[in-house]
Amino acid sequence: MPVDLPQTDPYPPVTSSGLHVRDVWLESPTGQRLLHQVSFSLPPSCCLGMVGESGSGKSLTSQALMNLTGPGFRRGGDVLLEGQSLLTLDNRAMRRLCGSQLALIPQQPMTAFDPLQRVGNQIAETLRQHVPLSARQAREQAIAAMEQVRLPHPEQLYRCYPSELSGGMLQRVAIALVLALRPRWLIADEPTSALDEDNRREVVRLLQDLRAQGCGLLLISHDFSLLDQMADRLVVMQQGRSVEYGEYASLLHAPRHVCTRQWVASVQALAGMVAVDKEPYVD
Repeated sequence: MPVDLPQTDPYPPVTSSGLHVRDVWLESPTGQRLLHQVSFSLPPSCCLGMVGESGSGKSLTSQALMNLTGPGFRRGGDVLLEGQSLLTLDNRAMRRLCGSQLALIPQQPMTAFDPLQRVGNQIAETLRQHVPLSARQAREQAIAAMEQVRLPHPEQLYRCYPSELSGGMLQRVAIALVLALRPRWLIADEPTSALDEDNRREVVRLLQDLRAQGCGLLLISHDFSLLDQMADRLVVMQQGRSVEYGEYASLLHAPRHVCTRQWVASVQALAGMVAVDKEPYVD
């Protein structure tokens, strides 16, 4: 399928208070270009929705931003987080930054955990890497975070291994870890995909609470109702490229790129309705 030229609003100026992605590309160890000139901006407290068909590069983009693509991959372009270029950081500096400033809820929660370590210990140890806590304090905060996402019997779950939990429960444990760390920026890759409706509503509430505290959120999702509820801006991906970027309401009601028009048509057909008007996000 050919890729049409991008149709985007002007990108906001790069500032020291936002997450700015400019012309990011990713190349596999075999030399295959997987991402091509991905660009968008995410201001503080804003929710930027990222959409596109399966294989369009959404999850790869999140992995490239977090330097989780693995050995042999090459990256280029620039990613500025509060004025700091992430692509120039070594692995040690990136580990210090991840969690306390920038965090990821992965689409496959099993990848977030060491299968040989109990999940509670992993949460507690991650907390202690970023916050000066005693072992007892870290354990208490880990259990409190699991209670916050309504996991049953959190003290028992603390001692479980990842393989003993369902995908939905692991997803909530991953979210509990993020809530405990309270990062300034969060990438959430399909955060509600493995949850039932009650838990989905609770996770949405928790994400909204993080935003209210000033957290900027990059929300990757196929869930139109979730995006319609939370997104201020939208970036549309196609074949490893960002092809349209702008205010959510504007793109929904007047999409310019063919890929965006197809997405809007499909979600409206699925929902049987046109989304309600939303107030534009103001920096």
